[in-house]
Amino acid sequence: MRRIGILGDIGSGKSFVAKNFGYPVFNADYEVAKIYESDKRVFSKLKKLFPQYISSLPIDKNEITKVILAKNSNLKKIIQIIHKEVRKRMNIFIKKNKNQKIIILDIPLLLENKINKKKDILIFVDSKKKDILKRLIKRKNFNKILFDKFKKIQFSKELKKKQSHFTIQNNFKKKTVKRDIKIILNKIL
Repeated sequence: MRRIGILGDIGSGKSFVAKNFGYPVFNADYEVAKIYESDKRVFSKLKKLFPQYISSLPIDKNEITKVILAKNSNLKKIIQIIHKEVRKRMNIFIKKNKNQKIIILDIPLLLENKINKKKDILIFVDSKKKDILKRLIKRKNFNKILFDKFKKIQFSKELKKKQSHFTIQNNFKKKTVKRDIKIILNKIL
């Protein structure tokens, strides 16, 4: 099984690209949403740490936003709790898909949290800054301060690009993305 890690800036279209590979995708953002929705253990830990913000399950994303904005160190505390659970779910996904030719890891902090392995094929999704900003502003609950906090914990675009084996220029058009994916798959298979 080959593991392909998708890297890129926030809003660059990593999930859009990942879906277009046609192989099983582990989407960390989707898993985090499911954790906030129904994970009782995570809820208990967060409620214990932030009782003035976290009230009930499912955990409201606005409550998480308030926790992060309240104090700089809160984001790290949340990440420690959430990422353990995301990693467990990723390992289950990998075991479940062990007979697949390829799996796609769509994990925003793949390099930062040292989740990638040496043999992983890393693909950087590059998008124009104006396209990214247009897309981010359209997102429900977009918060510039929150965006900046997440940006600070990520490696630079340049470093991610340098670490990558391939780059896909994402113009958010399925046809061109699929063409670039086909070229990459032909090289690695």
